[in-house]
Amino acid sequence: MDALFQQVGSYRLVFLGGLLLAIAAEVAWDYRHGRKVYYWRETLANLVVFIGHQFFGKVLFAGAKLALLDFVYRLSPVRLPQNWATFLLVFLVVDFVYFFFHWVSHKSKFMWAFHHTHHSSTLYNLAGAYRLNWFGGFINLLFFLPLVLVGFPPGWVVGSLVVNLLYQFFLHTQAIGRLGWLEGILNTPSAHRVHHAVDGPYLDKNFGGVLLIWDRLFGTYAPETFAPRYGVTTGPVGHNPLRIVGQGFIEWWRTLPWAKNTSANP
Repeated sequence: MDALFQQVGSYRLVFLGGLLLAIAAEVAWDYRHGRKVYYWRETLANLVVFIGHQFFGKVLFAGAKLALLDFVYRLSPVRLPQNWATFLLVFLVVDFVYFFFHWVSHKSKFMWAFHHTHHSSTLYNLAGAYRLNWFGGFINLLFFLPLVLVGFPPGWVVGSLVVNLLYQFFLHTQAIGRLGWLEGILNTPSAHRVHHAVDGPYLDKNFGGVLLIWDRLFGTYAPETFAPRYGVTTGPVGHNPLRIVGQGFIEWWRTLPWAKNTSANP
């Protein structure tokens, strides 16, 4: 199973090419139907943000994160059997932990400072799927370390999370409508459009990664009943990549007591 994940990682460029083809297909759909879900400045900004995320997460600090996972795994007194049953269990548990992490990212002002980047676009398309904060990987990892500590192989945890996030890439589209009985069971483009909306009935809904059964269980599921408006409630951030990455931290800083005192006493 570990060899399978290593083989998948070796095809990273192939996967990247597939994602670019999907974006190109969506651009063609957008042009044909005149939906105007793409704007060149926004798409360019998303590309720069994506490159920065890859640099910090996959190049600069990848080794440190893998070393931390391996260190924690060595502390675990348990070693689960490496078979398909364990893999399915890991995938299910990772999906639940992702749901919890995602919920915290909306409820905690500090965590929202990272997640703000992903929600800040007023457009909703595949090119914005990896509009992710450059430093979020450092925080995200903390939520999944306990799984390694109880004996889940680090490669399986990371692999399950990669598959989870890859699946979510294809949810960031308006080209696919509701999917019938799958709604409320699996995360779908319709359900994820609700998650990205700023409309009152849609706020803080549909946190699941692959499965929406967690949202059903905890009362955070909402179906798409009208066309959403996208972005963040504090308004657009523009197309400067540094502003896109940093605006959440600026807004978080302004909520801190000493920042409030400073602004009140110039």
